[in-house]
Amino acid sequence: MEEVTYTILRTIISILILMVCSLWFGKQINAHINLYNFALSIIIGSFIANMGFDIKLNFLPMLSAFLTLILIFFLFSLLSAKNRVFRKWLSGRPTVIIEKGKILDKNMKKIRYTLDDLNQQLRELGIFDIVEVEFAILEVSGKLSVMKKTKYQNTTKQDLYPAMQNQEITIPKELIMNGKMIEKNFNAQYSNSWLVNQLNQRKLELEDVQYAVITSKGHLFIDVYHDKLTSAIDLE
Repeated sequence: MEEVTYTILRTIISILILMVCSLWFGKQINAHINLYNFALSIIIGSFIANMGFDIKLNFLPMLSAFLTLILIFFLFSLLSAKNRVFRKWLSGRPTVIIEKGKILDKNMKKIRYTLDDLNQQLRELGIFDIVEVEFAILEVSGKLSVMKKTKYQNTTKQDLYPAMQNQEITIPKELIMNGKMIEKNFNAQYSNSWLVNQLNQRKLELEDVQYAVITSKGHLFIDVYHDKLTSAIDLE
């Protein structure tokens, strides 16, 4: 009877700890946005199962190890939020699979991604003809993101103008992230001096900008840290 009571108490405590941790990190872990989060979710499940049901293992050492794991994850999350290089190292980088309608076989070989994998994921997105695809990017989560060629995209009000049917589209270029310029993405058309001029026109400093990107249509989008919203939506 004591073993049954002890097991019940361990299970209740383990579940309560899991609920608290889920409130802190649940959305990020459950999204499985990268292999690191996916592996962590499996490890957390194993810890909780052992803490709750395996009475041969001492509870306090298991709890200490579990809290240490959560602390490491919390510290890594802070570093990832503040350091883009560390974030790339931890999470990995997306891989371009199709560029301007051309399949990049070298990129596919690097990540051991086959044509069967590509065709399957395209079908899951409702694309049965690869000729419709302009760009395809394999995200670090393993999901395929696709941009269709202009003539195969869903019609919008802008597309009612015939001149836009043959408009060239490109992958968006990130120029600023977290207040830092991404030098490798600058070119002759979108240069460092051009961007500084654009910021000056908007009376912005580099440190004011959280994110700046050239969209697929060639427009500059800028998001600043201080949005100046009187009542921002807080939806959980």
